[in-house]
Amino acid sequence: MAEAAAPQERSLHERIMSDVEGRILSGEWPPGYRIPFEHELTKEYECSRMTVNKALTELVKKGLIERRRRSGSFVTRPHAQSAVLEIHDIQREVQQMGLTYGYYLDHRELRKATAQDRAALEVKAGASILSLTCRHFTGDIPFCLEDRIVNVSAVPEAKDADFSSVGPGSWLLQMVPWSAAEHRIRAISADRRIADALAIPVGTACLVVERRTWHGQVDVTHVTVTYPGERHELVAQFLPMQQQ
Repeated sequence: MAEAAAPQERSLHERIMSDVEGRILSGEWPPGYRIPFEHELTKEYECSRMTVNKALTELVKKGLIERRRRSGSFVTRPHAQSAVLEIHDIQREVQQMGLTYGYYLDHRELRKATAQDRAALEVKAGASILSLTCRHFTGDIPFCLEDRIVNVSAVPEAKDADFSSVGPGSWLLQMVPWSAAEHRIRAISADRRIADALAIPVGTACLVVERRTWHGQVDVTHVTVTYPGERHELVAQFLPMQQQ
């Protein structure tokens, strides 16, 4: 009798996995959503708690859910990867993860370049700079914070561009062909401004990517993108140098 029951038990375990995974991937259960407790799933599927536990354990291994002691199981938040040697479009990056993209412009200011601006971009004293602060979202969850300055003399169209619905990164990729870029990557602890913008506790480890972009010999833009550290990683692929 034990041998006859085994296939039935295994089939039910796969069904629970499939049902939970389907709800997660469809967006019905978004990141951070608490899935039903084990005893609730046991009742729903009329099975043993061991069967439910086995199904949830496999979903943890697949990275779809995480278990929190005394709190239950939750849908994991997206963990994104970016190529270090590319200038990537944040909107496309979010959408490639199968998630809903959102964008909000927090601040826009056209002003004369400050000493700090001139340290980030090689522009003359008094040059016009467009300063932008915006946030990118996965659904309702902040994905990253973007602080950007644009050299208006290099991109005069930026002065009148409406960035209330289109991110400056996407806009610049379409408007200006870049010829060179420099990346700087570092880790920081979130201060109050960053913590409020990303909805994370003060002191949370964050990944910061600073990028400076040129068109020919002219500086175009300098951007600082800040990600919650546990949700993002950078990946580089390269080949060994050819032997001379």
